[in-house]
Amino acid sequence: MTTSRIAPGPDHRGDPLCITRAAVVTLDGRKRVTGWSPRAEKLLGYHANEMIGQPIGRLSARAEGANEDWLGRQWDGGTPGHTVLRHRSGHFLRTATSLYQLPARVAGTAFLLLLADAQEHAEWQLRQAMLHGLAAESPVALTIYGPDLRVAWANAAARRELPGEFTQYLGRSESELYPGSQVLSAEHPPSVTQLMSEVLATGRTVVDLRYRGRTLADPDREHVWSLSYYRLRDAAGQTLGVCEESVDVTDLYRAQHRLALLNEAAVLIGSTLDLGRTVEEFAEVLVPEVADFIAVDLLGAVLDGREPDVRSADRTGDMRRAVHRSVREDLPEVVVPQGCTVGYAEGSPQWQCLASGHPVLNDVLTLSSPWLVGDAERSSRMRELGIHSHMVVPLRARGVTMGVATLMRWRNPESFMPEDLLLVEELAARAAVCIDNARRFTREHHSALMLQRSLLPHDLPAHTAVEAAYRYLPADTEVGVGGDWFDVLPLACARVGLVVGDVVGHGLRAAATMGRLRTAVHTLADLDLPPDELLAHLDDLVQRLAEEAETAHPFAAEGVVGATCLYGVYDSVTRRATFASAGHPPPVLAHRNKPVESCDVPTGPPLGVGGMPFESAEIDIPDDCVLALYTDGLIMASDRDADTGLARLSFALAHPERPLEEITGTMERILLSDHPADDVAFLVARPRPLPADCVASWELAFEPETAGRARSLASERLAQWRLEDLTFSVELIVSELVTNAIRHARNPVSLRLIRTENRLICAVSDGSSTSPHMRRARLGEEGGRGLFLVAQFAARWGTRHTADGKTIWAEMPAPAAETALPPAGATPESSAPGPPRQSTGT
Repeated sequence: MTTSRIAPGPDHRGDPLCITRAAVVTLDGRKRVTGWSPRAEKLLGYHANEMIGQPIGRLSARAEGANEDWLGRQWDGGTPGHTVLRHRSGHFLRTATSLYQLPARVAGTAFLLLLADAQEHAEWQLRQAMLHGLAAESPVALTIYGPDLRVAWANAAARRELPGEFTQYLGRSESELYPGSQVLSAEHPPSVTQLMSEVLATGRTVVDLRYRGRTLADPDREHVWSLSYYRLRDAAGQTLGVCEESVDVTDLYRAQHRLALLNEAAVLIGSTLDLGRTVEEFAEVLVPEVADFIAVDLLGAVLDGREPDVRSADRTGDMRRAVHRSVREDLPEVVVPQGCTVGYAEGSPQWQCLASGHPVLNDVLTLSSPWLVGDAERSSRMRELGIHSHMVVPLRARGVTMGVATLMRWRNPESFMPEDLLLVEELAARAAVCIDNARRFTREHHSALMLQRSLLPHDLPAHTAVEAAYRYLPADTEVGVGGDWFDVLPLACARVGLVVGDVVGHGLRAAATMGRLRTAVHTLADLDLPPDELLAHLDDLVQRLAEEAETAHPFAAEGVVGATCLYGVYDSVTRRATFASAGHPPPVLAHRNKPVESCDVPTGPPLGVGGMPFESAEIDIPDDCVLALYTDGLIMASDRDADTGLARLSFALAHPERPLEEITGTMERILLSDHPADDVAFLVARPRPLPADCVASWELAFEPETAGRARSLASERLAQWRLEDLTFSVELIVSELVTNAIRHARNPVSLRLIRTENRLICAVSDGSSTSPHMRRARLGEEGGRGLFLVAQFAARWGTRHTADGKTIWAEMPAPAAETALPPAGATPESSAPGPPRQSTGT
């Protein structure tokens, strides 16, 4: 007996023992072959004419021609058995067998035997088990969408995301099953339906597409899935639809998101050492990624850069709002404005957090809590916005709680979870260290700035001789201090000293050295030394400082001390300036009607080199000009090229008639970058020469009667200047100074009166270099009271040496210039003999 062959498709996926695929053998009641299918012929190698009528037992591998019942007792499609059969070629083949008894016929009992390769059958069983597992046991959600991209089938995992009977979802689209969901990858179409259309049309497989949304079974919680899509086709190649594999990776996604947030925080938080900016960066990381609102409150001591008082148990009264941030620009959650003091009641989460140093999590906020019942404004805001979850985390660094961060959720429907608390604690710990670093830097910065302010002039003194403006820009912008300095020093006889210096190096060490040099310049300038002599003394000081530094730090580069300095004296009476330079760039003079010129000043060695003298040069200072003194950092900031810097400086100083602040601003804008590589200091001065009618000079005869003549000349000049109230004092001072010059000094002797805006200066010059000194006369002594009387009547007095002698001067306060103008057309008198007056003597 033979059976008709039912040819399966080339890719048939059915059971190998299926009648359409198996090797079919029919047997009679004695187990002799009555039918042999082509599949049997292919499986075992025997032709039908070889097997018809033969007992099936002869194929057994146990014995040649055995007639035993090796098929066992598997009837009516029972569990398939396994046996080893001999192939026609002689090798053994393990097969899976299934025996069916056919209905009784006239011919008697008959059987249907199905044979298949055992290995192929085992693989099929595994595939069937896998398919069953995917359909019923797998955690991977499988959904099949038909060619119309509507649901055709889903396994058990996918059905768990859909409440109710699954039949109600058949024929629905993906957007109906997951409304409001979105694709998280920018590389794919924004709609899953569009993506499945591409997969259906092209056969392209999509793997691990991230997808975010909510399920119908859990609408209150947002999920993230990893989706994969591939096209399904039957054995004939016809498209059946698209299969969607979906894995819920919400926990993994959140863990990755938390890790990414921590990495972002590590880069963002603490990018500067500014305390306010650091707190803002902490808030930017958390809103809106973690919370809908955050408020960061810090202790007042922290915001002020001081050490917080850890001994105080209740410090909530010292809390100030550092920053707050919301998902809404109008900040509807805010109760306390930024920078103001915040008050938290005892027992509130903030109070507990600050007192214990531990976080407080209210995943479900109860508005009837005692701390909210007593705070009507906060309670009302929370109720209006629907704030449902609340978290307070301490900001602790180095064992000290510096403040608290309060986080809230109201737009995000999910409550804060423990993993959210862990994330915020980690971020708060990082932010707290950065905040403490910023606080410490703020304290050190304030200390450094205080040092710098104490070393540099607070405000340039208002002086008759010059009008001045300046800029000081340290290269060390974080510390804010450097070694450059400048000064405007009032000198005797309506003169002024102009100083610019540059200490080698930057930072506090250079600033400290600068302070010592500036103090020394002040002291030497008070002695009224010429510029070249002043620099010589300053050079000796720098050498001593270098020796001290080398002794203290013999192997450290910090021990090296060096500086450059430019010092000049401008005389508003003679309208001339004398400059000397110790390795410093010369001053620049800007004229109104001709190009800017660099003054010809001999450049000596830098301070501290020693062994070489300093030279000075006198320069005529025309009216309506501007004098600029600067450190080399100003001109070297222009591409490190001095010629380019000088050209730009000349351009910036053009039109000197402008206000000095405008000129200095132009210099800063044109010559300096945002972060200069070297310290920069520059001083711009507009000389203010005294009018000729404010100065009176006389050459005096070297004889005892000259004192009376001097008193008379001074009295007449005071009358012209309408300063009669000063006549007695001036006559006394002039008389004493002239008498001393005639008695103790040498010819020539001269008298000069200088009238400034609010001062009257009397100056007596002689040809002697000896300096007078004040002493108190004893009882019975006639002399010794002259300079004592001068000191009593003058605001200040002193001696300055000149190239051919000395000048003793005395200053007295005088009424403002506008109330005591000299008469029109008045001119200084020449020295002429006058009527003698009684001398007071000394």
